[in-house]
Amino acid sequence: MSIDRDQLTEHLKFAAELGVAGVSRDAAWRTRAADAEGEPHVRPEDGAAPVTFSRNAAEALASVRAHIGDCTRCKLHTLGRKQIVFGVGNPEADLMFVGEAPGGDEDIQGIPFVGRAGQLLTKIIEAIDLEREEVYIANVIKCRPPQNRNPEPDEVQTCEPFLFQQIDIIKPRVIVALGKFAAQALLRTDAPISRLRGRVFDYRGAKLIPTFHPAYLLRNPESKREVWEDMKLVRSLLKSEV
Repeated sequence: MSIDRDQLTEHLKFAAELGVAGVSRDAAWRTRAADAEGEPHVRPEDGAAPVTFSRNAAEALASVRAHIGDCTRCKLHTLGRKQIVFGVGNPEADLMFVGEAPGGDEDIQGIPFVGRAGQLLTKIIEAIDLEREEVYIANVIKCRPPQNRNPEPDEVQTCEPFLFQQIDIIKPRVIVALGKFAAQALLRTDAPISRLRGRVFDYRGAKLIPTFHPAYLLRNPESKREVWEDMKLVRSLLKSEV
């Protein structure tokens, strides 16, 4: 895979502005195993080129973003999306949040979770004594669906390999799936979020915890109690040695 040096430089500069901290020289992460659920590594036929992991996670993520380019792999590029919304935060984060898809504000700014739901997510992160810049935030798909509809199966199938690459590069200890769609897409289930939340799943070497989406909490503030319980579980896992 050929990467334009100027483009890579800009991505690294952007990452630095977002609070990227530290460089890992441990080569063990290059040979990350498949997850406990049996999810395979990304293959070229999955729609994403295999990643040649660079000297650190920031460069590896920049390589994936450069490969995506101005993506035309699914129909969303013809349906009004303005730009790719790749991901934001610390590329060596212990905690990663995965949402459904970009919304209107995200489509304009190119950054996930920057609208009202994003502001609430920031407060949720701060409630467990972390800063937004310390975690990594991404979505199942990188383009905004029209009228913020749910992503369709072909769109997910085309785009999710890039999310898998992000997870495998970052190697988070804990992943929080935000909302029904993200949880169902990642876990390959149609179980309702009310049955999934509060549970811990093994996923690509991390512990995955589904919880309600911040946008849902804006409409149903009474569910904040459940999310707080989920986030206390997240904090406990992050503090554990296992």
